[in-house]
Amino acid sequence: MSAETTVTIGDYIILKELGEGMLGKVFLAQHRFLKKLFVLKVLPTELAENKGFIERFETEVALLGTLDHPQIVKIVNVSCADGKYFLVTEAYPDALNLAQYLQKYHQLNEEEIWAIGKQVAAALDYAHQKNFGDEPIAHRGLKFNNILIEKREEEIGVKVADFGLSRIAGIGAVLARTYRHLWEIMAFKAGFEADEGDVEKLHGGFSQYYAFLAPEQKGKNVTSRDVDAKADVYSFGILLYYLLVGVFPEGFFPMPSECNLELKRNWDELIKQCLNVDPEKRPLFLSDFFKEAQAKTVHIYTPLKTESDEIEPLLTEMVVVQGGTFLRGSNHGARDEMPRHAIHLPSFAIDIHPIMNEQFIRFLTAMGTEKDDQNNDMIRLRDSRIRKNGGKLSIEPGYAKHPVVGVTWYGAIAYAKWIGKRLPTEAEWEVAAYGGLEGAQYPTGDDIERPQANFFNSDTTAVMSYPPNGYGLYDMAGNVYEWCMDWYGYLYYETSMQEPDNPQGPIQGVYRVLRGGCWKSLKDDMRCSHRHRNNPGVMNSTYGFRCASDK
Repeated sequence: MSAETTVTIGDYIILKELGEGMLGKVFLAQHRFLKKLFVLKVLPTELAENKGFIERFETEVALLGTLDHPQIVKIVNVSCADGKYFLVTEAYPDALNLAQYLQKYHQLNEEEIWAIGKQVAAALDYAHQKNFGDEPIAHRGLKFNNILIEKREEEIGVKVADFGLSRIAGIGAVLARTYRHLWEIMAFKAGFEADEGDVEKLHGGFSQYYAFLAPEQKGKNVTSRDVDAKADVYSFGILLYYLLVGVFPEGFFPMPSECNLELKRNWDELIKQCLNVDPEKRPLFLSDFFKEAQAKTVHIYTPLKTESDEIEPLLTEMVVVQGGTFLRGSNHGARDEMPRHAIHLPSFAIDIHPIMNEQFIRFLTAMGTEKDDQNNDMIRLRDSRIRKNGGKLSIEPGYAKHPVVGVTWYGAIAYAKWIGKRLPTEAEWEVAAYGGLEGAQYPTGDDIERPQANFFNSDTTAVMSYPPNGYGLYDMAGNVYEWCMDWYGYLYYETSMQEPDNPQGPIQGVYRVLRGGCWKSLKDDMRCSHRHRNNPGVMNSTYGFRCASDK
């Protein structure tokens, strides 16, 4: 680019125009000194001259700039130069937006949809846990054009752009600008005599944007501030449905499973919940649906040495499960649950409920630390309901009898050793979950509803708040995921089928097994055969445990 044709805005050299966004024109630019590429979103004159808008713009963009997540396009700066206000974000010049990606690759396979959905869900869940004052940060304008796709050799990379910008601009302004801009493009291309084909393209572009809006965004006199993060969940459901089926859901529409698609996963349940007309009945979190193996390191555990007998533990009542031959696994669930097969277990005892905060705080007090003697974290207090002030531990009011959360596998093992018990094996846990019901899917039978277990909810509940299963065990479905003793093996059930006597899991691995679903899980996680796993050092607000022992 010659000096005569170089266009600059402040410290940025404009390389090319990328299009029109909800705040104005969008350019690819290079910083004059850093020589790095950025994207500039330049506000139109009518917005730049609106003092009220600019004040709100500067304040709210500063909050949006705090978003720091690998699946979110980061806002780098907001600036003013030559009378122009503009937003500076990261640039991904080799990426295609999802509309372009679909046009290039057409129908995606299920694994590609899984990869895209998983990353978009992670971005939304992260942002929804941040706040604009007293409300979550929401996208409010999720659509194909602000989902960027990087095609890599082994995976698809996703970045979500434009978080919160429709709140700043306002839904009405976004719709008006979108429609006007599309019309101008078509009119120009048609020499100001737009033919029927151009009008169809215009209508298609506008309808595509409109199709992603939640019902509460389409009402009369609705402003961006009347809409919260639940609208993003609805848009996410629209996105998944389109990627799976190839059309937008309209009227009475079939679920993906009814469209003769060869799908391995139960997308129907998630889509039904995301597209619920009532925002309060949509899922709180989306990422739990997307679970797959990650990492590659092996951890070896040395149990904690108990140093204090002064504090007496608060023990849990146990139930004895008589030994015998049982079926475990499923021929209709995920691949790692297959095949369903017979195992033989000796009698064992298991706690009737997960370990509570009032029990675990005694253990922490006795230990005087949140780390074991190998320096492994046993609990992360900020993910739990246990607090430390001035070196003294306390439980948040009302949570004494809730299951402890934020506990690592190391913490669960250490607690069990402290009270003279152990963690259940994965086989013992599943047998106990069925409660003696042969062939059932859930501890409650062939189905499970929210009055029967704590799932698809906003928090833990006190243990024993829901009816027990046939063995008298509580919370075997929902409330918290529970750590088991075993290493996790994706194809371990094929080995277990050949070695059915009291299976103990693989001899080594990367992850430890978690079972039972949690308070924010979807219904499918409640199945007795459903398997979950994570690194033994991971802790979050959904992980707890219960203890077991030999009879």
